Amino acid sequence: MESESAASTVATPASGLIEPAMAMALNVHSSPGVYALLLGAGISIASGVKTGWGVVQDIVGKVAAVRDPDNPDARGEAEADPEKWWVANTSDPLGYSALLAAAAPMPASRQAMLAEYFEPEEGQEDSKGPTAAHRAIAQLVKRGSVRVILTTNFDRLTERALQEVGISPQVVSRPEQIKGMKPLAHSQVTVIKLHGDYADLEQRNTVDELETYPEELQQLLERVLDEYGLIVCGWSADWDQALVRAVEGTRSRRYPLFWSQYGQFNDAARALTSQHGAVVIDGKNADELFTGLVSRVEALDRLTTAPITRDVAVAQLKRALPDPLHRIELFDLVDQAVTQIVGRSTPEHRPVLATAATWADTFGSNVRGYRADSETLLHLLATGVFHDNGTHDHVWRRSVERLARLRDTSPSPFNEYLEKLRHLPALLATWTIGVAAVLNRREALLATALYHPEWALPNSGHARLGPAWYLNPNRILSADGMHDMHPSGDRGRFLYPQSNWLKNTLREPFQLVEPSDIAYRDACARFEFLTSMIAMDNGKDFRAVPWSGEFFLDHIWGYDGNGLAATIEAELTETWPLLRAGAFGGELSRAQKSLAALSKWKTKHPRG
Repeated sequence: MESESAASTVATPASGLIEPAMAMALNVHSSPGVYALLLGAGISIASGVKTGWGVVQDIVGKVAAVRDPDNPDARGEAEADPEKWWVANTSDPLGYSALLAAAAPMPASRQAMLAEYFEPEEGQEDSKGPTAAHRAIAQLVKRGSVRVILTTNFDRLTERALQEVGISPQVVSRPEQIKGMKPLAHSQVTVIKLHGDYADLEQRNTVDELETYPEELQQLLERVLDEYGLIVCGWSADWDQALVRAVEGTRSRRYPLFWSQYGQFNDAARALTSQHGAVVIDGKNADELFTGLVSRVEALDRLTTAPITRDVAVAQLKRALPDPLHRIELFDLVDQAVTQIVGRSTPEHRPVLATAATWADTFGSNVRGYRADSETLLHLLATGVFHDNGTHDHVWRRSVERLARLRDTSPSPFNEYLEKLRHLPALLATWTIGVAAVLNRREALLATALYHPEWALPNSGHARLGPAWYLNPNRILSADGMHDMHPSGDRGRFLYPQSNWLKNTLREPFQLVEPSDIAYRDACARFEFLTSMIAMDNGKDFRAVPWSGEFFLDHIWGYDGNGLAATIEAELTETWPLLRAGAFGGELSRAQKSLAALSKWKTKHPRG
């Protein structure tokens, strides 16, 4: 737990100057681990799981229906006022233990009865699961923002959400567990279930049961309320008299109290918020509150934390790649690298309008800028795709999907050549994914990476096509502009300047993956060849244009039946990996026609 002096870093919002939800995010971000959560029944509503009182009502209704089978209204009457019905028909006061003992006296039958309310039904694993709020809370715990959770709920949705992100919480649901628990400050997260766990006979649900807490639990609760800030969500303060008194009895608070209310305040809640000067967040349900909190603290992270270096990002990716529990960390690494590119691709950073006199300089600076901005992402893609077994293919493809949208936000007016460059990061990413797939003999990945995501080329009648068509380097990179991207001694020497530049500029991200320059060069040529075959696929009319590149050079294409063209022609069978993965519609004849069309194109355009 942080020292009390940390209170000076916590900002209490001035009324009217800042929205309450924003104030909460600022406080949580500036004081990680200081705030505890108090969660009530409202947080679990969206899951379909009943509240504790809802379970009591339902079981009492079932008992009433069985007791009076000839009365069709018996169940409804009992559920309307369970305590009144119970007192009128039994000699014992209504309590969780007494109720379960009467309805299901044996442990096995009791477990089966309770599972109906809290566990997913067979074949419906998505039912009765953690809500968006539970999962957002798990993210807050994972990042260290929250370390203590008080809950009046006796479901296990919070625990399940934490386990989904690889966190094993310390759970306290019975008073006798408190003596042996790890200190709150030393536990990654402690979930204190004030009313017990659903499978626990010491559950507290009725008015009498909620009047007082066992002494050990009362002391722990008072300690949390004294030492931590508090964020209240989904708790009405209607029934839990012991909890209401505990909050009332808290000394002058060290940290602010934030109270989220969805609907009307009752008298008890209004009195508590007034007593403690709580910041009230009105009109947000639990999902909105916590997902919004996560988004805001992450936005503050980006303002206060320097981006990790390229090499550190690659090292983190290598650690996360084989571990299913770190799939979110891997996703975030790649997504953050894309976000950096998007943030630097505004017209202020990468101009899309230039006069004829300044066009050449602007083109070159944009190309160099886009390449520099993409540095971290390209290293992540080269390493990730090469070492992946297909588990994370959706992550690699998502990077291209986000980058492809850059041209959807191009301002007007613009210079045609500079505007096309907004697809350069997507081209660099696609090339890197493709070459890594070829190097690791995972060419089946190309069957999705070159067909998706789709995008509509200008003047194409809004027809949406895949990256093999709209990311053609010859569409994006002006040949005249590219001559200036090579060392001065090489100016004008290249037949395919776009292809040569891509191969050279992307060599560095592959150095650790493939140290052999020859193997890398061969992989680039094969990728260009396969991509061009897909681009020549039938039915694409004027858009059927290959990625004319250095694979067209005779010494690579091949002489007299030897070379890359002959190699791929020999591979074309029904079991070819690209066909089996869905390229060319899975039809061998289409692949063969595309190869023939590509060969015909080379004959008509003899440059090598």
